[in-house]
Amino acid sequence: MPAVPPDPIPEAVPVAVPGPAGAPAAAGPAPRLIVPVLAFCGAVVAVMQTLVVPLLPHVPRLTGSTPGAAGWLVTITLLTGAVFTPVLGRAGDMYGKRRVLLASLGVLTAGSVLCAVTSDIGVLIAGRALQGAALAVIPLGISIIRDELPPERILPSIALMSSTLGIGAAIGLPVAAVVVENFDWHTMFWASAALGALDLVLVLWIVPESPLRTPGRFDVLGTLGLAATLVGLLLAITQGADWGWTSARTLGLLGGSLLIALLWGRYELRTASPMVDLRVSARPAVLLTNIAGLLIGFAFYANSLVTAQMVQEPTSTGYGLGASIVVSGLCLLPGGLSMVALSPVSARLSAAYGPRTALALAAAVMALGYVVRFFTSHSLWLIVAGATVVSSGTAIAYSALPALVMRAVPVTETGAANGLNTLMRSVGQACCSAVVAAVLAHVTFTVGGRSAPTLHAYLLIFLIAAGAALAALVVTLFLPTARPAGPAGTVAMTKPPCAAPETA
Repeated sequence: MPAVPPDPIPEAVPVAVPGPAGAPAAAGPAPRLIVPVLAFCGAVVAVMQTLVVPLLPHVPRLTGSTPGAAGWLVTITLLTGAVFTPVLGRAGDMYGKRRVLLASLGVLTAGSVLCAVTSDIGVLIAGRALQGAALAVIPLGISIIRDELPPERILPSIALMSSTLGIGAAIGLPVAAVVVENFDWHTMFWASAALGALDLVLVLWIVPESPLRTPGRFDVLGTLGLAATLVGLLLAITQGADWGWTSARTLGLLGGSLLIALLWGRYELRTASPMVDLRVSARPAVLLTNIAGLLIGFAFYANSLVTAQMVQEPTSTGYGLGASIVVSGLCLLPGGLSMVALSPVSARLSAAYGPRTALALAAAVMALGYVVRFFTSHSLWLIVAGATVVSSGTAIAYSALPALVMRAVPVTETGAANGLNTLMRSVGQACCSAVVAAVLAHVTFTVGGRSAPTLHAYLLIFLIAAGAALAALVVTLFLPTARPAGPAGTVAMTKPPCAAPETA
């Protein structure tokens, strides 16, 4: 298939932001600490997303609620994260990325405190909703990196920032499991509140405000339309297994979200300053990258969802290992460490061969990891090895996706575009969660007086996840080829000709 050159990208026009007269755009007490601080913020946010997973089986007893209500502690973060990620990304482009980043971290800290001071399930769900809204920290951090760093440092820095989603999840599960088993469960929320407060201090001290702004008015109606579409879609996906996929509620939500999406799209194409620039999003380089992001999110999440549950299955099932909560969480830790180690490697791959090639390689590695998992489901160490291979592929993919997005959009739309790509990964994770729940609930047998998933249920999930990774590989092969590399071997990216100095 002949290569399709990417559409021309307009140059960004920097505008001044308030600050000390004559201060450079990257001014600060320690410019080299910008990336570590942003990566730490991303890891803390990712830890928040998985913090309650080890606690879920105990929530009904601890709060006097039902298992269905306890499940909302995970579902609500998915919903608020999906809604606020593109919205806050757009707000960052228009009003200042550092300013919106601080607001997101403040919401995260407030949500953590709210969870720490209560045992009421309703208040806990509200606190988790606030925590989920902070998922926008990661695309905002990537956008700040593009604005503030020289071209040769952009790829390795966004590789680390993007990988924090997987790193934080892999570290958060075993840490939360240790807290649940040994301390009062409120402790983990107090710890998360302290980390959120530390993030706020570090960002205020280290991270400068970008001088780049997107002109125009904030699209309130477009924001409401996007929120309604996402809430309807994700509610149907995440609750469909409980409500019934053909129930009136599920079909009503799916139909309603489709209708709203059509009206929203028509409005966005006609407004002067849209929430999502659908014309830019429809470019093959952007559209195919977002589709690949959805499939990669699906393939990545299956690894996290089933590993801990599989090794905790009792030995009476014939395949389970009867592992504790802590051991099951530790199974994902080597994968998290591999993501840390591979983030600079993945950046070099993108710089040398282009992010398109790096994403194709990542998808192939993830598919290979699930093949390993398919044939090695009886040994703890081989299960860990397979999970680590999948995580390694995820590290490369999460590095390549933001690089592909930033190569294809104007610099003034970086926050919104990265937020949309992060949203697509979240939708992929939601779809994966629904598929995994359906398979494990229906492919079962009776053992020891209870119903349990069969080994074939887990193997089927591995095959589905491998298929998603292979589909991502196919989509990647249709991406337009990269532009010529820059003089330092880096992939060319749109940068403003010069950073406007801050003015008083």
